[in-house]
Order: sequence, then structure tokens, then C-alpha cells
Amino acid sequence: MELSTLDYGFIIVFFSTVLAIGVIVSKKSGKNTSEFFLSGRTMPWWLLGLSMVATTFSTDTPNLVTDIVRTNGVSGNWVWWAFLITGLLTVFVYAKLWRKSNVNTDLEFYELRYGGAPARFLRKFRAIYLGVIFNVITMSAVTLAAIKIGGIMLGLEPWQTVVSAGLITVTFSALGGFKGVVYTDFLLFFVAMAGAIGAAFYLVNLPEVGGIEALMANEHVTDKLSILPDFSNTQVLITLFVIPLAVQWWSSWYPGAEPGGGGYIAQRMLAAKNENHAIGATFFFNIMHYALRPWPWILVALASLVVYPDVASIHEAFPFIADDKLGHDLAYSAMLTKLPSGLLGLVLASLIAAYMSTISTQLNWGSSYIVYDFYKQQVNPDASEKRLVAVGRISTVVLMVFSAALALLLQNALQLFEVLLVFGAGTGLIFILRWFWWRINAWSEITAMFASGIISLLLKLTPVGAFFFAPETGVFPDWSEYIFVVVLTTAIWMAATFLTQPESKEVLRSFYMKIQPGGPGWARVIREAEKDQQRIVNTNEKWSVPAGITAMLLGCVLIYTIMFATGYWIYGKHLPASILTAIAVISGFLLTRVWNRMKGSIL
Repeated sequence: MELSTLDYGFIIVFFSTVLAIGVIVSKKSGKNTSEFFLSGRTMPWWLLGLSMVATTFSTDTPNLVTDIVRTNGVSGNWVWWAFLITGLLTVFVYAKLWRKSNVNTDLEFYELRYGGAPARFLRKFRAIYLGVIFNVITMSAVTLAAIKIGGIMLGLEPWQTVVSAGLITVTFSALGGFKGVVYTDFLLFFVAMAGAIGAAFYLVNLPEVGGIEALMANEHVTDKLSILPDFSNTQVLITLFVIPLAVQWWSSWYPGAEPGGGGYIAQRMLAAKNENHAIGATFFFNIMHYALRPWPWILVALASLVVYPDVASIHEAFPFIADDKLGHDLAYSAMLTKLPSGLLGLVLASLIAAYMSTISTQLNWGSSYIVYDFYKQQVNPDASEKRLVAVGRISTVVLMVFSAALALLLQNALQLFEVLLVFGAGTGLIFILRWFWWRINAWSEITAMFASGIISLLLKLTPVGAFFFAPETGVFPDWSEYIFVVVLTTAIWMAATFLTQPESKEVLRSFYMKIQPGGPGWARVIREAEKDQQRIVNTNEKWSVPAGITAMLLGCVLIYTIMFATGYWIYGKHLPASILTAIAVISGFLLTRVWNRMKGSIL
């Protein structure tokens, strides 16, 4: 496939603009670590919200959605749609707490909430575990998607894609820091959104697809359209609907969907001007991420079933693709090769934008862990701000190199998504409870982290998993594997919690005085402080969690109904679309009233 001059023009202008932003903000970003990693905590809600959305565009996300739709239908997306509950819990309960903490990274929270050697170990270990190992794995999945897109659309060898895509990204990330990332995200969001919508519109109207009505009636598509899973199929119902909604959202740690907030989401909340802007940013992100953005990708995935009904047809059309890179996720890239000149350049620029946004965020976030939570704590506590910024820039480059190398060894994004999901199973409840229950201690988190990891590795990499959960031959149904990991991990960390000493009263009281989390889980700490004539409650505000949960539930209704109504309008099913639209309006009105009672306007 050859690009026209117009296509190259789109891409060159885009690259030039992104690099220019990185260079322009580099001087201010390099002043100190607060500027380099948090932009001086001056960011408004709308810019941070757009940045979060741009980050989660990613080159691997449309590939993942395509793989899911082609394999399990539209309803298969419940494996990640369920994380909306987690996201809105963060919005209405945890966002203000994170901003109150005023920490530089979410890992610094460990030495705010816990004390002593276990807290220091937890912070340093997770700096490497999350900032390097987990982060590199995540970035490698994104880079793998870029490799597949480059291979199909441009005929590039994997190493060529890695070098060309990674070089520009790591350059502006290292120069511009967090401010450069967020400013470029603003541009990347609109480019990526325009490309996704433009591609969906054109590809659905290809002659071989025949438009939206013909697509909906196609024999390869009709059984993939349902937004809800087949309730008569117990296996599908439990795997794709019940487990995600009943268990997964609160029990699993997954990058970008951490229960209680964390990772790059926490980084953006910490960079907000104040608590209200942190809440506004995360709510705006969840609306855009779930309600509006999935449908262009879903439509392309459905259209791909008409053009490429199976993997064999993809291989036939692109015989030069290596066997170890073949999969349903390639269908998205395959469809994009049919775009006309001009639109092709825009879509390629949008895919590059998605890649750069995600990778730049992961690089800046990961290097913040290395600098704040490992280097400054373990290696050089007296390092100057200039030295810390330099370490941040060097670690940015190193993380990029590691992730690029790993990407060359991977096969598909869905495979990695499932591994990461199980790897964090059972740890999520700790991240929810640690703010509101005094008895959680550092050993709770250490135990959960290692238990979940070891159990997951045993099930995924040894015959133990096949013995217990192999389809048809396993001792237990294969869908119960995730629940097994959650239950066992939770039991282990709960036991560790009660078998170890609680945090010292000094640590607990200091945390409460700073955060003011409220609730019955801190009643004992408050009573004991009062006996010692120490006042740690310094607010008369009513505990906001019950109202926050109400807002969370209304927000879920609002966003899910917008998402489903959009789908039904596209499907041409006007009655359910109208009903869902009305429900969305009502839930939005009720949510506004609840929020106004909780706090003033977020703007």
C-alpha cells in the first residue's frame, strides 16, 4: 500500500507539531520534578480529562476491541465495560482524597498510610514492579499493535516500526515531561477521534459492506450485534457479564482501572488545581471513555467480519504477515488499508497519535516512580532537582527501549489483557478499603501482591492451571479460574492483616488528620485519639461516601444508557434507543442534584 503526498503531509505536520510542543515546554518542564511529573499541580479538569481519554485511545485498544467483537460479539466488551463502576467510584469517592494527599506519586501514599520498614519496602518494590516491569509489559502491548499496523498498512518490518514510532515519542516525552504529554494529548485526542470516526464512516459504506443496514443484516454479523450476552448460554453469561459486573470491577487491579484510583489516573488527579478539578477530570474521562468512544471501533470490527470473515481470509490478503502475528486483532489494520488517500493519512496520523499519547503517559508515569519512589528514596536522597529531572529523562529512554524489545516477542493484545487481569485478581479490595479501614496495614498489600502474582503464574505457566480449569477436562469450570484467584488471594491477605500488627497510632492519626476520610472504619482510631486528648477530626462535613456511592450508581446508569442508546440508534432500533435516551436524561438530572448536595460545581 502506497501513501500519497497528501497522506504524508498529514503525518509530517502532525509529527512536527508534537515535537514542537515538546521543545517549547521543555525549559519549564525541566525546572524541577514537580513541573516534570505534575506540571506544578496547575492543570484544569477539562485538559486532564482529555489527556486521560487520549491516553486510553492507544494503538492496541482498537485491535483489542476488534478481537473481542470478532471472537465474542459486541457483548464481549463487558470484560472492560464493567470497569466503569471502578472509574466512577474513583470519581465520586476517591478523587478528592487523592488530591488532598498532595503526594507526588500514588506510591508515596504508602509511607503516608503505613509506617516503618514494610511501608518503605512496599514503596520501593512497587516502584520497580509497576514502574518498570508492569509498565514495560503494558507498553509492549501498545507497541505490538503498532507493529501490526505498520506491517499491514505500510509493509514495515517490526523493528522498523519500533524504531520510527518510538524515537519521536521518547524524544518529546523526555523533553516535555508531564506538561508536554498533556498538551500534546489535547491535540492527539482530536486527531485520534477524527480518524476513528472517519474510518468507521467510510469502511461501513464500502461496496462490499453495503452500508449500515446491509451490515446489520449480514450473516457474519447478525449473531455478533447483541449488547447483552446470550442469557441462555451459561458459560458466556458468567464469563462475559456476571464475573465482570459482580466481581472483576472491585477485585482486580488493572492499569488505568485501579479500584480507588492509581497509576496515571492518580497522576492526573494529583496534577489538578484542586479537589474539584480532580473530580471533574475523572468524570469527564469516564463519560468519553465509555459512552462515546467505543462505537467507531465496534463498527469497523463488525464491518471486518464481512470483508475478512476469519483469520484465514486475513492471511490470504496479507501473506507476508508472520504466522506468530496473525490473529483476529489484525482485522482492524486490514480494514484501514481500504481507506482512500487523504483519509488514510488522517487515520494513520490518528493511530500514531494514539500510540504516542499512551506511550508518553506510561513513560512519564513510570519514570516518576523510578525517580520519586526508588532513586530518591534508595539511591540518592540528597539529589538536586536538576539531577532528579535528568534521571527522569534517562529512565524515560530506558523504559522505551525495554518495552520495544519485549514487543517483538509478543503475539496479541487480548492474550496480554487476560494475563494482566488475572495477575492483579484479588488485590483490588485492598485499594478500596485502605482509605476507610484502619486495620489494613502494609503487610496486607505485600501479601496480596505476592499471593496474586504467584497464584496467577502457577495457573498460567504450569500444569496446575490445566488440571483445575482446563475446558471439559478440568476439575472446575474454566470460568471459575478468576473467581478462584480472587477468593484465595483475598483469604490470604485478610489472614495476613489479622495475623500482623496494625499500623502505629501515630501513623494512623497522622493519616486521618491529613485526609479526613471519615466513616465507621476509623471510629476506633478517633475514640482512642480523643481519650489521649488529641483532636484528629477537623471538619464538620457529613461523611460523603454514601452520597458518593449514590452518585456512582446514577453515573453508571447515565453512561451505560448513553452508550447503549448510541448503539441502538446506530442499529436503527429507535424504540429502545429512545427509551434509553430518556433514562439517560433522567439519571443525568438526578445525578446533578445529588452532586450539588455533595459539593459545589466542579467548574
